[in-house]
Amino acid sequence: MQPRVTTSTLMKMKQEGKKITALTAYDFPFARMLDQAGIDMILVGDSLGMVVQGKENTLSVTMDEIVYHTAMVSRGCARALVVGDMPFMSYQGSLEAAVENAGRFLKEAGAAAVKLEGGADVCPVITAVARAGIPVQAHIGLTPQSVHQMGGFKVQRDEKRLLKDAQEVEAAGAFSVVLEGIPSPISAKITQTLKIPTIGIGAGPRCDGQILVMHDMLGINDRFLPKFVKKYADLSAEARKGLAAYIDEVQQGGFPSDEYAYK
Repeated sequence: MQPRVTTSTLMKMKQEGKKITALTAYDFPFARMLDQAGIDMILVGDSLGMVVQGKENTLSVTMDEIVYHTAMVSRGCARALVVGDMPFMSYQGSLEAAVENAGRFLKEAGAAAVKLEGGADVCPVITAVARAGIPVQAHIGLTPQSVHQMGGFKVQRDEKRLLKDAQEVEAAGAFSVVLEGIPSPISAKITQTLKIPTIGIGAGPRCDGQILVMHDMLGINDRFLPKFVKKYADLSAEARKGLAAYIDEVQQGGFPSDEYAYK
């Protein structure tokens, strides 16, 4: 069995120039599949609100819901670093609530770290959670929990602000930072500036690692896909073929045949 990936593993990978692979997952069977494939990090994202629950954004996801999904993912992983995504309003109210909610991911769900959105404005939260012994992954650029404040899902181009945010979340104690919806030249500069690993999503090839939503890259989601998503499989189409064959065989009396019946 390969050793468990830790935050130190990711730091060493950055230092050695080895790319970090990451995907989202929301349940046991897919987490097990990703883990056995060799993914370094699995994020149980609040994207479950859109991907699994079918909602328009991530804002309504609750702590109880994401802890439930994170626990399933953790049970499916023997190697990958499992990161739980702190949902909207789980860390914005007070430092005490933020630490308590972050702790639930480790105590109840078996995660090894948490992720939270925001730059300089959330540095006190990052510091408080990290001081409690909970590794924190930061997330800057396009932050979906601020979709209304940003006026939609828009690429972020303010280089000065983004670089400042990146440096401040590192100083606050984050072990890595997700860069989302950022032009490649800016994310490259951030990656070169920081000592901690950068994980890109729609941030170009020069980050220390990459993450995508698993349902997007495997073609399970047949709805709109952002420009940065490459579809590596089309599981939705394959599943529809299998479902159509099953329906036809049941209706025509071909299934179950004697092969599938007890005698």
